[in-house]
Amino acid sequence: MGNRRSRNDGPVTVRVVTFRLTIPDARSLKEKRMVLRSLKDRMRTRFNVSVAETGLQDTWDRAQLSVAFLTPDGASADRTAEHLDRFLDESGRAIITDVTTETFRQP
Repeated sequence: MGNRRSRNDGPVTVRVVTFRLTIPDARSLKEKRMVLRSLKDRMRTRFNVSVAETGLQDTWDRAQLSVAFLTPDGASADRTAEHLDRFLDESGRAIITDVTTETFRQP
C-alpha cells in the first residue's frame, strides 16, 4: 500500500466555477429547486463535475451554483468551464448574471 503511484499521477488543476443565476420561470422555492435539481443532475452526468447550491437558498428567483472539477491542465479546465457556461446559457431555464472562477494547481 503506502506510496503507490498510478498512471494518473502528475499535475492536477482544480477549478471551481460559481454561477449566479436568475430563474425567470420560478414562482416559488419549490419551482426553483425543481429547475436547479434538473440542471445539477444534467451537469453531473454530462460533464462529470461536482455541483452544489452554495448561496441564495431562500430566494425563489435567484440561485448560486458552484461547480468543481479536476483536469490535467489549465487549458482543459478552461474548456470545461466554457462548456458549463454554454450549457447553462442554452438550457433556457436560467440566466447567468455573474461568474467567478477559482483555480488551484498541484504540481
